Amino acid sequence: MWEQLPALLGVVVGAASSYVATNIAERNRWRRGRAERWDEKRLDAYASYANTFKQQLSVAQRMGAARGFPHAVDPLDPELGMTQLAENEVRRAAEWESVLLIGDAETIGAARKWHEAVWNVELYARGMKDDHAGWTRAVQQVSRARDAFYALARRDLDIAGPPPPSGNWPRAWQQEDEPN
Repeated sequence: MWEQLPALLGVVVGAASSYVATNIAERNRWRRGRAERWDEKRLDAYASYANTFKQQLSVAQRMGAARGFPHAVDPLDPELGMTQLAENEVRRAAEWESVLLIGDAETIGAARKWHEAVWNVELYARGMKDDHAGWTRAVQQVSRARDAFYALARRDLDIAGPPPPSGNWPRAWQQEDEPN
């Protein structure tokens, strides 16, 4: 019996090592799968929030065009726009909850600055502000806030490479015809 002890110990050590290695590999695979699922959820939340918010901004800019603000096109009657703004705000608020739930802190902060910048544009669209230079500054701030949100969302999602080119507004081609 004592002659078989080294072989028996070898079997026990081998089985224990195999169990531990398999357990570690399974745990790592589960963690990777969970991380991938959350990355997918974050991507969906960020993209859905951004798309909803872009619709809201579009309505505000169209209302701004109806009020005669520069660089805004496709005028939308402010009365019709008010209803659309309200509907879009309800959708945005719902999407915001997903961002708050699964976004990282810096991206949430950037998203908050973005929607606050859009709310400022909405004040112009609603007729509560009427300074044309202020309108231009407000929409430029929206562009900067949007760029910051996308840069941080890409970082949170571990997307390699630089963020897309800035969406600075108004575009250079829109300013070409302005008098100096």
